[in-house]
Amino acid sequence: MTSSPSPRGRPRDDRSHAAILAATAELVREVGYTAMSISAVAARARVGKDTIYRRWSGKPELVYEAVFTTTDTAPVPDTGTLQGDLISITAGLVEEFSSPAAVAALPGLLADITATPELRDRLLSAFLAPAKARLLVVFDRAQAQGETGGDVPVELVLDMLVGTVLLHLGVLGQPSDALLASHIATTIAKGIEVR
Repeated sequence: MTSSPSPRGRPRDDRSHAAILAATAELVREVGYTAMSISAVAARARVGKDTIYRRWSGKPELVYEAVFTTTDTAPVPDTGTLQGDLISITAGLVEEFSSPAAVAALPGLLADITATPELRDRLLSAFLAPAKARLLVVFDRAQAQGETGGDVPVELVLDMLVGTVLLHLGVLGQPSDALLASHIATTIAKGIEVR
C-alpha cells in the first residue's frame, strides 16, 4: 500500500472531529434530521462551518457517520460459531438503529439517500465498505471451520441483516426486544450453513 501525500493546510484535529459528530447526534435527537443544520452543529461543536465542510460534503454524510457507524468500527466478533458471530453483529445493528438519534434521523436520511444517486454511491463506498469487510472476516472464518461453503454471497447477507433491522425498526417502527437480533441472525445462519 502506498502512502498518500500529506494534505495541505492544518492537520485534522481529532477532538474537533469527535465534537462535530457528538453535536450532530445530539441535535438530530433534539430537533430531528430535517431541522438540524450545519450551522447549528458548528455552533454546538465550537468550530467553523468550513471545518465541517472540509470533512463532509453535506448533512446526509455527516449524520450517517455520527449516527450509523458504531457497528462498523466495533471489533469483529469471534464467538466460535457463525451463528454466534451473526447474532453479535445483528445485536449491534439493532442497538444502533434503536438509538434515539437513529430513530430521529432515519426518515429524512433515507429520503435524501433515495433521492440522490450520487449520495447513495458515496455512502455505499465510504461507509458500507467497512461493514462488508467485517462480514468477510466472519465468513472466511466460518468457511475455514466448515460451517459454510465458499459461495456465500456476503453482500447479500449484509443486505439481509441490515435490511431486516432497518425495515423492522426504522420503517415499520416495531419495538426491538431481546430476541430480535437472535431471530434474524439465526434465520440467516440456518439458511447459509453447510448441509
